[in-house]
Amino acid sequence: MATLAKVYLVIYNVVLTIGWSVILALSIQHLVRKKNHIGLYDSIEQPLQIFQSAAILEVLHCAVGLVPSSVMLTAFQVASRLFVTWAIAHSVPQIHDSPGVMAFIFAWSITEVIRYSFYAFSLINSLPYFLQWCRYTFFYILYPIGVTGELVTMYSSLPYLSKSGMYSVRLPNAFNFGFDFYSLVIVLMFSYIPIFPQLYFHMIRQRKKIIGGKGKRQ
Repeated sequence: MATLAKVYLVIYNVVLTIGWSVILALSIQHLVRKKNHIGLYDSIEQPLQIFQSAAILEVLHCAVGLVPSSVMLTAFQVASRLFVTWAIAHSVPQIHDSPGVMAFIFAWSITEVIRYSFYAFSLINSLPYFLQWCRYTFFYILYPIGVTGELVTMYSSLPYLSKSGMYSVRLPNAFNFGFDFYSLVIVLMFSYIPIFPQLYFHMIRQRKKIIGGKGKRQ
């Protein structure tokens, strides 16, 4: 890898590690102070939007060969999170206090602190084993929690989408074009059925290849 590209990727991953660490710290602080999750999303909405949106660059990294990951799987992961972040959570404030929102906030933030720090240390050839172990172990529980949170959040938004017609285009109109955002959300929810297992079992295969089923070190 060219030196300039490597420096760029190190900086990118360090910045994202810091960003998601801030989100995680603010989330924990909110729960400690408030003793519940009410208002949690509102307290971290802006940094969540900033650092989740920055993940768009990861699709570009794959596309131009900076990282050896699947463009399609990376694009799905990024797009699904951006959809939940902007089209659902940002657009439907009535669901901000849904348990699903709390679930994906913590699952995403813990996952990303581990993932981005893993990449940063890997790039400088100083990867601690415990971080490698966390990267290929915590996903067992964090991936299902995150996906469940995303699905619960989208499901919680459906009554509001149905009632408001938000982002939908009704017929008749001058362009003779109709679009039902409510139906799109349902279709996207069902799309998790074939795609999530691919991501999950890919991580399981990676774990077996890199650290083994029980880990190579004790």
